[in-house]
Amino acid sequence: MTTGTEALEIDHSEWKPSVNPWMVAASVMLSTFMVVLDSSVANVALPHIAGNLSASTDESTWVLTSYLVSNAIMLPASSWIARRIGRKRLMMISVIAFTLASLMCGMAINMPMLIIARVLQGAGGGGMQPLAQSILLESFPRSKHGVAMSAYSLGIIVAPVIGPTLGGWITDSYSWRWIFYINLPVGILALFMANLFIEDPPYLRQAFRGAIDYLGFGLMALWLGTMQLLLDKGQEADWFEANWIRLLAAVCVLAFVGFIFREFMHRDPIVDLRVLGNRDFLVGTMITCLFGFVLYATTALLPLFLQTLMGYPALDSGLAVSPRGVGSLVSVIVVGVLINYIDSRILLACGFALLAYSAFLLGHINLGISMTSVVVPNLINGFAGGFIFVPLTTMTMSHLRKQEIGNAAGIYNLVRNIGGSIGIACVTTMLVRGSQAHQNYLGANVTASTPAARAAFLGLQARFFQGGANVDAAHQSAIGMLYRSIQQQAALLSYADNFRLMAFLALLCIPLVLFFRRAQKHANPADVIVE
Repeated sequence: MTTGTEALEIDHSEWKPSVNPWMVAASVMLSTFMVVLDSSVANVALPHIAGNLSASTDESTWVLTSYLVSNAIMLPASSWIARRIGRKRLMMISVIAFTLASLMCGMAINMPMLIIARVLQGAGGGGMQPLAQSILLESFPRSKHGVAMSAYSLGIIVAPVIGPTLGGWITDSYSWRWIFYINLPVGILALFMANLFIEDPPYLRQAFRGAIDYLGFGLMALWLGTMQLLLDKGQEADWFEANWIRLLAAVCVLAFVGFIFREFMHRDPIVDLRVLGNRDFLVGTMITCLFGFVLYATTALLPLFLQTLMGYPALDSGLAVSPRGVGSLVSVIVVGVLINYIDSRILLACGFALLAYSAFLLGHINLGISMTSVVVPNLINGFAGGFIFVPLTTMTMSHLRKQEIGNAAGIYNLVRNIGGSIGIACVTTMLVRGSQAHQNYLGANVTASTPAARAAFLGLQARFFQGGANVDAAHQSAIGMLYRSIQQQAALLSYADNFRLMAFLALLCIPLVLFFRRAQKHANPADVIVE
């Protein structure tokens, strides 16, 4: 005999939207693309923003930090809010908030106004990402989840790649304010489509009257906010050498422990962590954290290398890494077809192998490489992204009930972003300290008694002397040139070390893939696996 709860779950599993699911996909893809694009498009415009608003470089970084903090807080809370007011209504509110905040960003007359607008923008964006994922997974039958995630991944993978290029072009050609104004027509169209095509499933149409867990939300906001500040500002403050960093770390740990305890004890938690008891979801969450680490760290390292060591301007740097978007576009189409015929675990393992290979190629960079040496690894890196994102998301969510997907999507996206933040913080620190270590080693081997170093010094000195410098000036200039060469080579070795580390971390993900259960084929696409 079927119980009421079981019957309710069957009703949920058999529900499907009244419109074509691809219209729903187009609606959520548009908003997702806008949000993910805006998280990276402002990076290259920071110097222009700081100069225009009479702010220092350190103050301008709060434009990024404020967005990331509010975005991180909203990611896990979006499912809980959706249960109270409805997923469609929350999506529309998020789009409105993001669009109006974008208008405020473009109209900002000083840095405090811009930071407040970015906080609102991050909150709106944080609500849209997990909502888009859960709406897609619920709108398509389980047998089509791979195809749905292929469509969703276009925004997640391609937008961060074209963001810096687009931001550099708009900033150089027009004004930094237009990187925010371009969201207005997109936001209006996204709002119209969300109102027209998105529907709430039956279990969200009933009013939710659970008590608000103020303490749980407060603890979550505290530990996510302090963690993001810690990761963003740690290297600038020399990490735990600064008292305020140690205090921030202590608050973060205590708030995190309190949040975990509170969520397991509360009857209606902000974030239901019990979903981590599902093996596939737990494994997928661990892998997506490592994937976020590698993906965001590599994305941050390469433009920095091209601009600081190779002398590329911002626009050329963006163009050099843009083939990653082409590779991603091709791979998501290929994977959308293959996932119906090949075990997702095999596709995922191949994706991480390709990701590792692309990182190993970047680990062989030198100061004499051509743009082709950057384009090819980026093309492979982008191609690997589609083979990772689509099967990883599909397998992670494959054994969850539909009513669990919203909460799970918030956790899943949050963990990937946390992995990315940790990755960027780690490689930034390792880059600086690795350069110092290599510089000490190289400098110890560059002495007056070293034949190669002495020959290089004498050649530089002769060149400056022939250029019209006197003996002392030529001597000092040759020493300075030799020292700059040592600094460049030390930085180059540090970049190569970091790229190789990314390759090893990508390979580390392959054994974890074996812990996924094999996906089951369903005779009826509406069937749901409940375990």
